[in-house]
Amino acid sequence: MSRNCLLLLSATAPQQRRAQPPAYQHVFFAGCIAGAVQAYFLAPVDLVKVRLQNQTEARAAGGGAPPRYRGPLHCTGAILREEGPLGLFRGAWALVLRDTPTSGLYFLTYQGLCRWLTPEGGDPGPATMLVAGGCAGTASWVTATPLDVVKSRMQMDGPERRAYRGLLDCVVRSVRRDGPGVFFRGLTLNSARAFPVNAVTFFSYEQLLRLLG
Repeated sequence: MSRNCLLLLSATAPQQRRAQPPAYQHVFFAGCIAGAVQAYFLAPVDLVKVRLQNQTEARAAGGGAPPRYRGPLHCTGAILREEGPLGLFRGAWALVLRDTPTSGLYFLTYQGLCRWLTPEGGDPGPATMLVAGGCAGTASWVTATPLDVVKSRMQMDGPERRAYRGLLDCVVRSVRRDGPGVFFRGLTLNSARAFPVNAVTFFSYEQLLRLLG
């Protein structure tokens, strides 16, 4: 998605600049568009994942109640019955606000580091791809974590327990109850996970592009 958006944006550049590497603003905006589009397709799956994870964590903490959901399909069906189709998109706005700028930053960081670490006119080597990909993943999660916390809290709202009236209300109530530091819970773990995962992701992506010509 990001690559197609980048090709479309680059096509609007003057003819003499099309042979050059894509402009950084095009890389950023292409990433933003890809992030916004993927967020709406990801929202239902992400909602089911968060609710299943939450019930698992609650039982591990000593909760005696049996699990409400028996699995992903049962969870999806329960949400549709109790909250309607729109219930699958609970927290989608927070997801869009999280993924739109962070996807732009993600691809911008990768492209910028690749160009900085690669001699002019050359192609980035494996080490460059791995380092740039890892740094891109870490940078994106540093900016994404606050809205990821808000998104997860909104997704846990159900028809019988509505804690927040909307995204802004969730932010305000979270700060009042837990302090500003709540928006950075899990940042260390997310960053530690993001570096190796995204290093391998970008390396594999680039190698497949070269293999496929």
